[in-house]
Amino acid sequence: MRTLYHPNREEIQFSSVLYALSDQIRLQIVNILLEKNEQSCGALNIPVAKSTLSHHFKVLRESGVMYTRLEGTQRFISIREEDLNARFPGLLQVVLHATEPY
Repeated sequence: MRTLYHPNREEIQFSSVLYALSDQIRLQIVNILLEKNEQSCGALNIPVAKSTLSHHFKVLRESGVMYTRLEGTQRFISIREEDLNARFPGLLQVVLHATEPY
């Protein structure tokens, strides 16, 4: 079985998290997952190519923002809220609040 890379809590880098959150599609993914918690990759209704979505999932996962759990042939994704708040208290909320429409 293939193992996916997830940085340990201590390895999550500030610059990597900011880079991951600098894209509108990735911000949309994060917002959906924060609202709905864990979801299967196929459950997200984001109008981009599957390969593009996979790229965004990889960036979020490798930066430490998102966790991917494999279950059979499905992948379930969730935000590593606890780890992010431990490393950078309040960062996720500030970034997401700043992207809300007025």
